[in-house]
Amino acid sequence: MEVAGEAWSVGPASEELRAEALGGRRCSSAEEAALEVSWVQGFSNKNFGFINNQTVCYPCGNYILFLDIETKKTSALHSQTGQVGAFAVNGNSQVLAFSDRKLNPIIYIYNFPELNKQTELKGNAQLDYTLLAFSFTGPYLASYSSIPEFVLSVWNWQENVILCSESQPGVAATSLSFNPMNWQQLCFVNESSVTFWHIEKNNDEHHLKQNPVKLHDGQGSVSPHKELFFPVSHSEDSYYGPDLPVSAIAGLVGDEAETFMPRNYIRPSVHPTAHCWTTTSEIYMGCKEGYVLAISAESRSVSALQQKPLPEHMRKMSDVVSYVRREVQKKKGSKLKDLENRGIFAMAFCNKGLYAAGSEGMLFFYDINGLQYEMKICADILQPISSLIFSPDYTTLLVVTDQGTVYTYKPAHSGEAVKLLDACSSCFLAADFLTPGDKYCVSVTISGEVQVWFLEDGTCLSKLNLDIEATAMACCPSSSSVAVGTKMGQIYFLDVTKVEAPRVVHRIFLSKFPVLSLHYDQSGQFLITRTTEGYIFILDARPSKLFQVLGYVVLADEVLDLSVVSDLKNDFVEVVALLNIAEVQRARLEIFCLSSALTTDNEKYVNEQGMLNASAIKKEQYDLDYPLSSAVRLKDNIVYGYCNCAPFICKYHLSEENMLEDPSVFLSEKRTPSNQFGSGFLCLSPNSRWLASAAKDGVLFIYHSLTMDILAQKHCHSYQGGGIRSMVFSLDGKFILVNGENDGALVCLKWKKINKIEVKEAAFHWQSLLAVLNKSTLNENVVLKSMAECQFDPESTLESIPEEKYKEAPLKSSNVEVTEEGGNITSSYSASSNDMTWMGQKIQKVIREETQRFANQKKELQMGIKKLRKTIQKMMHENEQVPDIEKLEQQEFNLDAEEQERAQAEAEQEVARVRKEIEMENLANRYLQDVIKRECWDAMCVKGRAVKCFHMAHEVKNYSLKKRSKEELETLEKVLQLKKIATADLKVQKNNVEIESETILSKEEGEKAEEAMADGSASYCLVGSLSSQYGGDTSILDHQWDLHTREQKVNQIVLLKDIIYKVKIAFNKEFDIVARQKEQEIARVKERNLRIREILAQLDLQVEVWEPALTNDEIPERALTVQDSEITVEKYLTQQEREKAEMLAKLEMERRLAAMDNERLRALNDMMGGVLEVKKEDILKMDIPPPSFISKPEHVWNDEEKKIFREHEKKVKELKEEKENYRRALENELEKLEASIQETTKNFDETVCRLSERKVKSEMVIYQEELKIVNLVYALLLDEELDAREAGLHNFLMKKEKEKVKTARTILTAKNKIEAYTDIYENAVAEEKNLEHGFTKEFAGVPPDLLEELFQLYKRRPKTTMTEMLLDRAGLYGDCSGSAEDYKHALGLLMKAMDELDSREHMPNGLDLSIWERFCLARRSKMESEELVKWKALTLAEMEAFLQRRTDDNEKIKSEIEDIFQELTWLKEEKIKLRLNLTVQFLLKQGQVELESTEIPDYTDAILINKAVIEELNCSIMAQAEKKIASMVEYKDFFKGIFQLEWEHKKMRMQIEDLKQKARDIVTLPISKDRQLFLTVLNYDSHIAHRISVMEQSLGIMDELHKKNVKNRQKKIKELEKCISLKEQENYELSLELKEMLVSVSERRHIFEAADTQHVSEKIAKQRYREILKQKHLRGLVKEQEEQFEILQAEAERLRSGTFPVL
Repeated sequence: MEVAGEAWSVGPASEELRAEALGGRRCSSAEEAALEVSWVQGFSNKNFGFINNQTVCYPCGNYILFLDIETKKTSALHSQTGQVGAFAVNGNSQVLAFSDRKLNPIIYIYNFPELNKQTELKGNAQLDYTLLAFSFTGPYLASYSSIPEFVLSVWNWQENVILCSESQPGVAATSLSFNPMNWQQLCFVNESSVTFWHIEKNNDEHHLKQNPVKLHDGQGSVSPHKELFFPVSHSEDSYYGPDLPVSAIAGLVGDEAETFMPRNYIRPSVHPTAHCWTTTSEIYMGCKEGYVLAISAESRSVSALQQKPLPEHMRKMSDVVSYVRREVQKKKGSKLKDLENRGIFAMAFCNKGLYAAGSEGMLFFYDINGLQYEMKICADILQPISSLIFSPDYTTLLVVTDQGTVYTYKPAHSGEAVKLLDACSSCFLAADFLTPGDKYCVSVTISGEVQVWFLEDGTCLSKLNLDIEATAMACCPSSSSVAVGTKMGQIYFLDVTKVEAPRVVHRIFLSKFPVLSLHYDQSGQFLITRTTEGYIFILDARPSKLFQVLGYVVLADEVLDLSVVSDLKNDFVEVVALLNIAEVQRARLEIFCLSSALTTDNEKYVNEQGMLNASAIKKEQYDLDYPLSSAVRLKDNIVYGYCNCAPFICKYHLSEENMLEDPSVFLSEKRTPSNQFGSGFLCLSPNSRWLASAAKDGVLFIYHSLTMDILAQKHCHSYQGGGIRSMVFSLDGKFILVNGENDGALVCLKWKKINKIEVKEAAFHWQSLLAVLNKSTLNENVVLKSMAECQFDPESTLESIPEEKYKEAPLKSSNVEVTEEGGNITSSYSASSNDMTWMGQKIQKVIREETQRFANQKKELQMGIKKLRKTIQKMMHENEQVPDIEKLEQQEFNLDAEEQERAQAEAEQEVARVRKEIEMENLANRYLQDVIKRECWDAMCVKGRAVKCFHMAHEVKNYSLKKRSKEELETLEKVLQLKKIATADLKVQKNNVEIESETILSKEEGEKAEEAMADGSASYCLVGSLSSQYGGDTSILDHQWDLHTREQKVNQIVLLKDIIYKVKIAFNKEFDIVARQKEQEIARVKERNLRIREILAQLDLQVEVWEPALTNDEIPERALTVQDSEITVEKYLTQQEREKAEMLAKLEMERRLAAMDNERLRALNDMMGGVLEVKKEDILKMDIPPPSFISKPEHVWNDEEKKIFREHEKKVKELKEEKENYRRALENELEKLEASIQETTKNFDETVCRLSERKVKSEMVIYQEELKIVNLVYALLLDEELDAREAGLHNFLMKKEKEKVKTARTILTAKNKIEAYTDIYENAVAEEKNLEHGFTKEFAGVPPDLLEELFQLYKRRPKTTMTEMLLDRAGLYGDCSGSAEDYKHALGLLMKAMDELDSREHMPNGLDLSIWERFCLARRSKMESEELVKWKALTLAEMEAFLQRRTDDNEKIKSEIEDIFQELTWLKEEKIKLRLNLTVQFLLKQGQVELESTEIPDYTDAILINKAVIEELNCSIMAQAEKKIASMVEYKDFFKGIFQLEWEHKKMRMQIEDLKQKARDIVTLPISKDRQLFLTVLNYDSHIAHRISVMEQSLGIMDELHKKNVKNRQKKIKELEKCISLKEQENYELSLELKEMLVSVSERRHIFEAADTQHVSEKIAKQRYREILKQKHLRGLVKEQEEQFEILQAEAERLRSGTFPVL
């Protein structure tokens, strides 16, 4: 790999200055010590580009790498300011640009191959640049900054100026590119949109104009654009009002109103991923959804490309190929690629067509014809493709994948893609030198990819992918093996004896803990592994020992760092562990020794679980005074530590002299400032002479370990990339490998200058070490080569490990279960040894040995336990048989009372926990209950309840009412007070009006008007509700026709709500009466039921008595109390409650026994049946006892006995009759009671039904009032929407006016510039013509023939024009940038072309050479002048085009302002309509209306008139009709005489006509003047011709006079038009003044309204104004009625005269 030395390297002087600036000290050889970059490796798939036809460049960390695609050689450019940010390449100009990532970043421009810095661009970006893009031709660069500016800037990088810039807050871009055909067009792409930016030029001014593109939706279809802020049309509705934009409905008035779009209007668009320009200034846009869009940069039209349908045979062939491809992919086990729904993530365009690729890893070629394309597969890369880049000559296509592989594809050859670069996309984890350390090095990435590099030039020799997440890596000094640690606790051992083919030969699964670091000692005998939880494992590093695990050490705290010191003479290794002590701000060192005896007699030094004995490792512990993040130890007990709380390096000498008062704490001997920030680490060179310090800032410092002087430093990484992750010295000290944290760069450093003594010492140490290692290295490599390669699947191996084993503690020896049945000891580790960790196997082995060792004792214990159990069971059985006094307690038989107490304590704890959870749950439920009760019950002044019928499933509920708040009552009181004031004022005005009207109206008319007004006020139909009949007072309401202002509507809503509240209160009063009535009825029924039960008991009838009761809906208070009967579970009682309950039950039992043992009651029951007096109710229970002789036969009875028997029968008969009569009386009483109960309950049910009807009507009234409220609220809402719309339009108008002012200024400036530049252009043209005219004067001494020939040569020009030269430079895209630089370059080319014409071969014969040279200079001046004129003409045309665009923009803004004014006018009209066109609610009677047609009449022009007016008009019409009929009868009789007279008059007229006819017959025919003239004049024709000529002359004169009058009128019209234009201008100025005056008036009005000093007077004035309008309206009605009455009278007169003409 080649390195561009001066372009990136830092000289010794600059390094020394940097060291001195950082506060470090140089050693005596500082001038001779310096580091340089040997090579850099890494990959970043973000940016890639061709710097020329054969070289590719891409950023990597702090470097930009250049790769020659032919020789595969690499060079680097170092960014001195840190990590490379945004990056761009221009292959035509061979320049590159990149930005740094520091605060206030700078853009650097370098050329290639010199790699000289051309310029530095310092913009206004604060944090970072995200995108850079070069124009295809010209010195233009576009940049886009990130948060917080988000500024798009266009630079002229040659002149180091910003041409123009524009901010887009919050917009994150994904790609940016210039139009190759026109540098004045930019394509700006983010994740969901595409924008074209046009750079408009006005000579030396540049402006950016944004043109967004409307993309297709996610389904690939075009969604129609709908204007939301300015609707196309306004649809009006008489009820719903005008149609307003959604922004006005949402109440938005600012800038959000213009861009607001509801969620249902938003349709997700396609997601652009890649784009490329065509030669027709179009863009092909690839989308994530798989669509290819063609977008025109001029019209911004978007079209989706469609694939041409294949012929039938081609389709079948394609199906076969697809099937074969799927089968091959299935056999390979790879994921099937969906070629139908593929996303496009990379695109490149050439003259043949379009190349595209995506995540499926295939390179496609699109042959596009119109909007259709044919597709073919060019190459299958088998990896997701992220970028496609053509070389400047379009012969090579670069294919970049996500996984770090780069391919080249040549479209002309149509072959396979050739691999150019095989890097890894993930970051480097670690790197180390392969033994002997002077030829090869090995690196590993986080993804587990191992690479072997050639140390001399950084060539990648081989690669091995382990498919694991690697955490550490180290190379063995004693063999060519490499150890790689993983996150799962495994260590992979690789054989790298053949650097071209590394292989895995062994794997060890240490523990479940991740491997943090791997360290070999210098002799290559031990491998020390650091894991989490303080575990350090010791392994035998030799392959001959199969990398045996020797043991492990457990440290008390977290291990931060580990270093190894080898003592080859004494044959032992010291391990220094740096521990993190969380309790104190200090560090602790633990040092233990490893001897070679561990490898020979390992069992002697480890215990059964594999832990190293303390006596074997000789552990020492030291506490240091500062917290450290890294520490290294030298051989003379010197320790260097990197302090993480302050930027310095501490030096400690581990001896008793340096202890503090606390003997366990060591004091630092020396503190060297490190001048680095962030956590860092130290690394010691193999010869212990150099100490390297690296931190998060990415700067590497090399110190002399004895003096701590800075030898060298190198800024090889940056803090933006996370700093330095790891570094390592080579064994010979010549090379240093450094890899970054997150920048993906691996840097190999070498000494550029160093003291020879230092080199000799390093070389001597290396040679001595190799002398020790050579023999063992050869032997171990032989064994390593003979080891077989491991074949395993990492994923299946990891999946086979149970998750439970990772959760178990490895050192826990209590995971042993004893089972009684089999008597075997089983371990919880049940997996095989292959899947278990080394620690798990050790534990399993220990458990197995213990099980075998104690098997007999276990059996004996089990037998003893069984015998003891039987003995205890027998004793417990005997204890049950003895008397209670001799019984032992159950706990006396417990052998382990402590265990029982522990179990009981655990149970009690569990019970307490459950009880606490239940209590907390109950507490939460009680809180929820309290909240619900407070909101839904306590807050109600009237609780909701119901009344149900007795015999019907019908119920009526009352209105639950909340108590009105204080604010509501205050608002209501305020409104009522205002209403009272308005009513009083109206009464005063009405009295004044009545006094004035007495002079005009009669008393009767006044009474009629008062009656009409009274009828109107009492009419419910005009009020719009019946609330006055149901408890509401509608007299306080404003009339529905008078609700014009917002305050009136708000007050009306408050009054309507009060009416609703009163209606509900009125109904609740009736409801309470009915509810109390039901309670009374239930009480009566219960009283009657008592008597009914007594009757039923006397009649001995088992009949169920109906007894009504109130339900829970009627008594809702029951829901708040829980009855004992509702509890279904047994109640939990405490010990005290149980004792109290038992005592109460005992007392109750004693009381009952005492009551049952009453002698007096018992005697009363025995003698008199328990009563002292026989009542009438007991007659049914009475029975006459038969005589004692009834048992004898009847014939035995004597007379006395027979008499007694007859008396007995009589008494029995009388008693029976009395019983029957009493029974019938009881039955009749029972029927009456039941009928009475039935009647009263039915009457109550009827009352409930009437209440229900009342409830329905109350609901109707409430709904009527609520409908009024809804209409008023809607009117208020519509008014607010109109106000929001007006405010939004005013805001938009202000913006447009500002734009108009800005545009007008731009137009004025452009006009001035055009005028100035026109003068310059005319001067140039004149100068060019003067050159041509002065040619003959300048060469006047030349002979005429030669002069003519010279003049022909003077006009001769090269065959290649300037435009052709520029086209030759452009390549595929044949347009030029049109910049001044291109003009200069082309002019230079033209001057070079003139060299051929200036040669002596074209000189005329006989011409002097001096004249020829002077002629050549004159011709060149002429050509330069001509080209300058052409260039200035183009510039002038461009300026005029810019002026025309601004003029068009100005006209557009004017039209938009006019539209806004029209919209504002329309809004004002709508607001007036809204205030005047009120929604009025009427109550109409139900009935039937018959119409002649099915169409409903149009009532738009109808008006509402009082019914009394119509009736009065009808009465007057009927009276006039009666008068008309009477007059018509009178006229009829008079008309009869008229008809007679007319007949007589007609007869006389006919006689007169006869007489006149006779007189006419007598008189001769009359002679006209013409006839007399014809007879008297001799020459009649000439006389007529003379008259005709005179008339023609008069007509001509009249025609001329008419034309003259027309011209005069036209002049007057023009003068009037001029006057009109002047007046219009004056009107426009007056309108502006009027607007300002209106603003000032509105401000004063607002101030006046805010002062509110004449609120009452204004209301009075408004009320008077309404009364005046009302009087005016009434007068107008009177006049109209009078006119109608006169018209009717005239019509009646006409009809009368037509009907009765004789009258």
